[in-house]
Amino acid sequence: MKVNIKTDSITKISSDVITLGVDDKNQIIDSAKLDKKTVKYLNNILALGDISEQLGSARVVYGDHFYPKVLLIRIGDPKKLTPNHFYSAILSVANELKSLQFKSLLIPINQFINESLSSLKVSEYLVRGLMDAYYAVNSLKTLNTVKKKIFQTTIHYKGSDLNQVKIGIKHGAAVMQGGNLTKDLGNLPPNICTPKYLANVAIKLGKEYKFKVSVLDQKKIEKLKMGSFLAVAKGSREEPRFIIMEHNKGPKNQKPIVLVGKGITFDAGGISIKPSADMDEMKYDMGGAASVMGVMKTVGTLNLKLNIIAIIPSCENLPDGLAVKPGDIVTSMSGQTIEILNTDAEGRLILCDALTYAERYKPEIVIDIATLTGACVIGLGHHATGLFSNHDPLAAEIEVAGIRALDKAWKMPLWEEYQPQLNSNFADMANIGGRAGGSITAACFLSRFAKKFNWAHLDIAGTAWKSGKEKGSTGRPVPLLSQFLIKRAGK
Repeated sequence: MKVNIKTDSITKISSDVITLGVDDKNQIIDSAKLDKKTVKYLNNILALGDISEQLGSARVVYGDHFYPKVLLIRIGDPKKLTPNHFYSAILSVANELKSLQFKSLLIPINQFINESLSSLKVSEYLVRGLMDAYYAVNSLKTLNTVKKKIFQTTIHYKGSDLNQVKIGIKHGAAVMQGGNLTKDLGNLPPNICTPKYLANVAIKLGKEYKFKVSVLDQKKIEKLKMGSFLAVAKGSREEPRFIIMEHNKGPKNQKPIVLVGKGITFDAGGISIKPSADMDEMKYDMGGAASVMGVMKTVGTLNLKLNIIAIIPSCENLPDGLAVKPGDIVTSMSGQTIEILNTDAEGRLILCDALTYAERYKPEIVIDIATLTGACVIGLGHHATGLFSNHDPLAAEIEVAGIRALDKAWKMPLWEEYQPQLNSNFADMANIGGRAGGSITAACFLSRFAKKFNWAHLDIAGTAWKSGKEKGSTGRPVPLLSQFLIKRAGK
């Protein structure tokens, strides 16, 4: 999708399709000063009552020689239009456009701007929404393939802060480029998207955006004594990889922000094997790794003036004669011992060694991202990411970023009262704490390896993937993390 901005009279701009809002009085919102005959014609159509009154509903009608097709979107009182409603409206617009043949789209954005929707936000959400809706799955189909639709989008704007519109477009495109990379990786089959494949993607990103990239193979991981990570990898013939990407564009004395992504490229549960139904979806258990890579693409595109380290421990979790067994005790990189009671609670076992590795960077903050627990899906559904943190200001910063990015996270408790559920008779801790508060005890486990820095954990099990008819990666939480970093960079 190509986007440009025009500020001259809208009556001088022709387009195959124009998108216009309909207000709560069933009238065209004419903030762009359209041709009076066009407005009268469209209001007469609205008066017929054939257009749904439901907010966010879209309908195409035939226009005139300037605009052969007019896409009407009902937004109600423009002063009360919220960011969430606006984004939903853009998705409706995109879905309606999919049935049309056109090469150019015109969207006057003044009709959407109000106190809660600045010109920057409107342009950012607009670009994000269109790119999100027009994402084409990187399918391996040879029949009935979906071709990416290419069209020119013109944003019409009248106002004094044109630069904010430009920034909004730039940020929106960068966020969705990162989000679409995350979707691509999450949607790939596990026989293609292996730990080695993820490492190669990291290397390509490094070449494109001048990141320093290090990939540690099994021997190097063994030298680091990552016994917990290696225990998970034992059951697979695919060698593990420990991937590090470094974006050092901030001041030399600036402590880095470390992002840690869980990279289980397929999770059968190990010896504690999962039910076969829907097991194919466990290819997305590397959603944390995919989101970190997506964020790094956004960071590189915007060239954020920050020091950011991305760490991705990646392996498969399969049953095998050599696989780790329930009852085994392993020694983590930190020296703490872990009794593995359930081999399907493997994400925390690879993340804990990655968190210990992060200590060497003396980070300002560490955020890990993982499709960690089914319990989080039960608790929060598919709307909000679970947020746990040992530092309240960091948690609050992430929550605000999520609201701004329309990619919400909800803070969960991380109280000492939950820690005893991880007690073990034979090791320093067990890797599970029972069914009660499963997402919380998983976070409690990770917190034991994050005592030397301010840390947050994002459980994205419910938000990184859609099941059912629309099965596939969502690209979350790339918008949240990107917004968090953009804010940190002062952009």
